[in-house]
Amino acid sequence: MIDLLIDTRFLPLCLLIVFAIAWILQLFYYWGLYWRLARFKPESHPEKETGVTVVICAHNEYHHLNENLPLILEQDYPEYEVLVVDHASDDDTQFLLSGLEEQYPHLNSIRIQEDLNFFSGKKFPLSIGIKSAHYSKILLTDADCRPASSRWIKEMSSAFGPRIEVVLGYGAYNKTKGLLNKLIRFDTAHIAIQYLSYALAGFPYMGVGRNLSYLKQVFYRNKGFISHYQIRSGDDDLFINSVANRSNTSIRINPESYTFSDPKQTLEKWITQKRRHLSTSIHYKFRHKLPLGIYSLSLLFFYTLFILLISLSVSVFPVLLLVFLRLITQYVVFARCLRQLNEKDLIPYLPFFDFLLLMFNLAILVSNVFRKTRKWK
Repeated sequence: MIDLLIDTRFLPLCLLIVFAIAWILQLFYYWGLYWRLARFKPESHPEKETGVTVVICAHNEYHHLNENLPLILEQDYPEYEVLVVDHASDDDTQFLLSGLEEQYPHLNSIRIQEDLNFFSGKKFPLSIGIKSAHYSKILLTDADCRPASSRWIKEMSSAFGPRIEVVLGYGAYNKTKGLLNKLIRFDTAHIAIQYLSYALAGFPYMGVGRNLSYLKQVFYRNKGFISHYQIRSGDDDLFINSVANRSNTSIRINPESYTFSDPKQTLEKWITQKRRHLSTSIHYKFRHKLPLGIYSLSLLFFYTLFILLISLSVSVFPVLLLVFLRLITQYVVFARCLRQLNEKDLIPYLPFFDFLLLMFNLAILVSNVFRKTRKWK
């Protein structure tokens, strides 16, 4: 009984200590990691502009290709080709590509007649596209993405250097009205801030297929997607997780290097997309999952213990002080990162979306245990 009283008496102190540890970890990630992106100044390597192959996989993407492909075909770059892999489309994609090929000599297409299932999801058509590429520099995007400028290829290509084999870009979402649009864009920016900051710290772990570039030899050296062919998704993040390292990876965040696409229009569709992405992340290397997991756990403990300590009226002033200091850090570091990504309109929503996304991700991770993901398209 005495031991129980002692434990109960020291419980608030223990909770406060754990809360302080979570706070310290949060500040370590903000200042030690994300600050790298916040103060990053893009540099271009003065190399010769060598040939680039833009690879796009499409399945029933007539309308997106009709809208976005001309913007990719009219880039300000001296030597490049655009290779579209038409993966068993049953719309008018084939006729659109045939017409555009007559107009643009640097457009080539490959039509896969049947939905062959050698790989799950998008990996089979993407492998065909990469292996068929004429140039060694591969630049990936999706059919529903449009480049931010006519210098997109030039900007992404400029990040390659003597030892650089992988370039991570930013695939943004279009701005529209509504809270859901802001939440999705914040989530996308948050993920980008993480993987770009880790890359700057010499610890690259993922990229996004909406805007990603690497050398063809990297694909062959890794034997393509063979190490994770049984997983439906992961043609971008799992591949980068396998091949990227401290010395061969660079990032490009010049606004002219971005791509833009439309986000999901409903909460249900966005959650389905999130489920697929989070189900892929469990296959990252342990040395990547560990720091990512520690950050998420420290965030969970921070918010949970804050609510608990305030509700118990335990050390209210020190707790509020730590919360205030973290909030200031958020607005200094994370806000500057958002400005780097040209997403400054999301800054006022920082604390609210930070907490809301934690709850969403936690719920989706739990739901993924009981449900299976669908195909890429």
